[in-house]
Amino acid sequence: MIFSRGWLPGLAACLLSCSPLLTSASSSHKQHCKAVPGTPDWPSPASWARLNESLAGRLLQPPPPGAVCHPGQPTYDAAECPNLISNWSSLDYHHTNPISTYWNNWNNDTCLPYQGYPCSGQGYPLFVINATTARHVQLGVQFAKKHNIRLVVKNTGHDFIGRSNAPNSLSIWVHNLKDWKYHGSGFRPKKCKSTLPGTYLTAGSGSQMWDIYTRLDEINQTIVGGGGKTVALGGYLTGGGHSLLSPHYGMAADQVVEIEAVTPSGEIITANSCQNQDLFWAILGGGGSTFAIPTTFTLKTHPTPRLSHLSVFVLTPLANTSSVVFPLQAYITSQFPSLSASGLSGYAFLFPPSTPINLIPGTNASVGGFFMSCVIFQSPPSNTTSLPFPNDILSLWTPILSNLSSTFDLTTNNFTILTLPTSYPSFLAYFTDHHDTTPAGNNIIPYGRLLDGPALTQNLTKLSETYQKVSLGPDGGTGENETQPGGVIAAHLVSGPGVHNHPNQFKTSVLPAWRKTYLHIGIQLRPAQTHQTHRRPHRRLVVHPLRRQRALEASGRPSLPRRKCTYV
Repeated sequence: MIFSRGWLPGLAACLLSCSPLLTSASSSHKQHCKAVPGTPDWPSPASWARLNESLAGRLLQPPPPGAVCHPGQPTYDAAECPNLISNWSSLDYHHTNPISTYWNNWNNDTCLPYQGYPCSGQGYPLFVINATTARHVQLGVQFAKKHNIRLVVKNTGHDFIGRSNAPNSLSIWVHNLKDWKYHGSGFRPKKCKSTLPGTYLTAGSGSQMWDIYTRLDEINQTIVGGGGKTVALGGYLTGGGHSLLSPHYGMAADQVVEIEAVTPSGEIITANSCQNQDLFWAILGGGGSTFAIPTTFTLKTHPTPRLSHLSVFVLTPLANTSSVVFPLQAYITSQFPSLSASGLSGYAFLFPPSTPINLIPGTNASVGGFFMSCVIFQSPPSNTTSLPFPNDILSLWTPILSNLSSTFDLTTNNFTILTLPTSYPSFLAYFTDHHDTTPAGNNIIPYGRLLDGPALTQNLTKLSETYQKVSLGPDGGTGENETQPGGVIAAHLVSGPGVHNHPNQFKTSVLPAWRKTYLHIGIQLRPAQTHQTHRRPHRRLVVHPLRRQRALEASGRPSLPRRKCTYV
């Protein structure tokens, strides 16, 4: 059969409006497209009003956040626009907005606060439920199921693959689920016969790391948690959750002993090792709101550790140093398994030559090489695997740095080796100085790999070549390849004995590869020009079906109506 080109946009748009969550199969096993405005099955204004009444007024219709900068938009405010632009790269702004996400491409750049950009709500949910209880979540799920509406869940907007946003959808905003209860002398999960020893925290899925660390620090406790202030429990725990504390205590999901959640059928359930065990397993690692919408978690807490911290710099300002930089990176990361076994964890960054960043004051603004911020406990943690604890974090690095100097021609290539040790009396004190400050408000598509011991140690030549290809791209950094990576490799040493040997590892759906991984590496694709150019984004990698559909309509080319799709 021969199709005109116009059938593809219609099919793609229909795929976009079809949701796997809450889609009920009929007796003939057919799936129909989700309801959209203008179709007969879209809820009437009276239906939305009744939903709002049942929610005590918590149903929102937020305008696109960038609309304040666009004349002609109802919320245009020339005085407020400069403030929005200055805050657009701030994580703190986006997590407090019910529909904004950290990365513009997941809204398809439909309303950026910059002159020359289009502005519409087509890339955002149409309605939002500001949930503060599990009952509010339940009402939203039941309404979406009844009316066949696409449903999404947003917490703070950290989702790396854009699941917290969708056009023509009802969004449940769980950001304000903030329940809190500390259990200082054990916890007994519902329908279980025994009490678990230790200390535990029951917190709403909207609870954020800064608030959790701060409150627990008052009683000298902490959790296996995320590295960003605005990371919230819901998405973090359902993704598995790695942490600087993971090499000692395991993944964050390993700490959870009970979950309250709303299922796709609209039922509020409790899941633990004594009831709904399959759902308990699936939620912990299966991805944000994939199997249910968690509303509260109960997880283990730990005494807050005293930390020794070290910043390690091995950098050169010279440009033509690929033959040294990438083998050097391979050698250093090959030492990560032994460092992890010694209790060290941290965040490293592998810079290709001429990376435009100024890490050391007074040096060239473009560098290549290695940087790491790492920690060890100053005393052995309780209830964890047995690890050696060196008295001095620098003693772990001395033989590595010494071998670098004798193996690589660092002097000729103008390398600087610098180590800056500090110490912190608690995890909160460390976190205050070193939490994630990655800017928001741009376009990225991150991807990553998990590297185990053999991958890091068996063939350093291949590892060096891999770092070079990942950093510079298949074209060697010439820019000829349209999917050019972002350059800097983030190399997180956040796994180790505590993850590999945790007794709860079979009680969660965390990717099994984590149980032998040491290093999580990641890099970012940039699918469009940055907004700082104040030009319309030139999207080569990703073309949203809605944008493609509008372009085709403007050109007069044929396309199928969005609703003409039924799948068997």
